[in-house]
Amino acid sequence: MNQNSEGKSVIDKLNTKIGIKGLFAKDAISIERALRIHDYEKKLKKLQVQLIKMQASVIEKNERVIVIFEGRDAAGKGGAIRRITERINPRHFRIVALRKPSEEERSQWYFQRYIKKFPKAGEIVFFDRSWYNRAVVEPVNGFCTKEEYDIFMNQVNDFEKMITQSGIRLVKIYMSINKKEQAKRFEDIKKNPLKQWKMTSVDESAQELWDEYTVYKAKMFENTSEGAVPWKIIKANRKTSARIASIEYLLSQIPYDKSREV
Repeated sequence: MNQNSEGKSVIDKLNTKIGIKGLFAKDAISIERALRIHDYEKKLKKLQVQLIKMQASVIEKNERVIVIFEGRDAAGKGGAIRRITERINPRHFRIVALRKPSEEERSQWYFQRYIKKFPKAGEIVFFDRSWYNRAVVEPVNGFCTKEEYDIFMNQVNDFEKMITQSGIRLVKIYMSINKKEQAKRFEDIKKNPLKQWKMTSVDESAQELWDEYTVYKAKMFENTSEGAVPWKIIKANRKTSARIASIEYLLSQIPYDKSREV
């Protein structure tokens, strides 16, 4: 009987609530998928314990943490954020997903609406898309002028240096998927009445504008390669592995006592 490093056989894994759930997760029964889900759920639980420890350290030390998630539409940013936050203390984190700017906000300094959402002492703020909208989404879709785009690109590195020099920890994650996977996810969203609200006019044009997004994404990475905070690019064609990688990277960026009791 095949066993893994923990000494569990395939039958042992399948004979659990997680294993059974994974086995019948879709119409076609798949032992491979069930084992993958079992291992993912077990690893996720362990990492979520570490997230609780990390957050406790942030609270005790009065640290301020910003985590930004960027990536193409349907790349899995929201799903990764949900797995990170579902077990930690809800009183000490916020998820920010800003709507398009109001007329008043458009008259302000571009970064101002984001600064208003920055963390207080002992808090973590997750941005589901961030100021980097102006680096990719806005110019691709004609939501900003070339002058506004150029000003942003000239200011963003200094802006982030100001953030980190003020004592805020900044973590930048980019979820990367290919064109075929994005198309598949869009189809899944359209077919699911519980997810159809996720589709926007911007999403609808994402496949058609794929190459334009690629050009501006490359410019963003090139422009910020010398910035104060590096990007972590995570391959996200498989949602489960991307979520695990996101959590592992976040934990690696925030110092905390891994052996503390929770």
